[in-house]
Amino acid sequence: MRILQIEIRSSNEAVISGYVNAVERDSRIMPKGKGATAVRSFVERVRAGTFDKAIKRGTPIELRFNHDKIIGDTTSNLELYEDNIGLYARAIISDTEVIEKAQRGELRGWSFGFISEGESWDKEGELDRRTLEDIDLKEVSILDKTPAYFGTSIEVRGEESNVFETRGIAGNIKLIGKESPKANSLEIYEKELEILKER
Repeated sequence: MRILQIEIRSSNEAVISGYVNAVERDSRIMPKGKGATAVRSFVERVRAGTFDKAIKRGTPIELRFNHDKIIGDTTSNLELYEDNIGLYARAIISDTEVIEKAQRGELRGWSFGFISEGESWDKEGELDRRTLEDIDLKEVSILDKTPAYFGTSIEVRGEESNVFETRGIAGNIKLIGKESPKANSLEIYEKELEILKER
């Protein structure tokens, strides 16, 4: 499964695409978090149809770089859809910093940020398993570093006690492009999926 494919079109445009997350597959073991995830370590999976439901709500979903810098959204340069594998993203990038990092082979994968709106818990062996069934998908991020933690959460400020969570993956990266002088010298990064394990 191609996690990140980068096509350098020019010095001021690149197309970045790939799978942000695979559905119906357990994550690697995640440390306990906040709110509903304030339990012992657990595994997590996203129910098929969850991303599709979030996208069809029609609320703009941001495209970010490292969860910080906003570089677009679904009303402009980001296309998101869920297929039988998972959440797929295609973004047309004009941000100079991101393009330069792409040319240098420094981009590492995707991540997404969400608030859980519906979930269930059961057991996977000795571990608790969380299944996300309804989420408010806030953003997807392109990463230039492998995150230290592949599941993190922070409290959202405000009257509601919602928890904003991020999930990241890295691996299986390919850079293509006629105008990138380093495109032919960059190898395809074949890495183990960091939050997914094949069932």
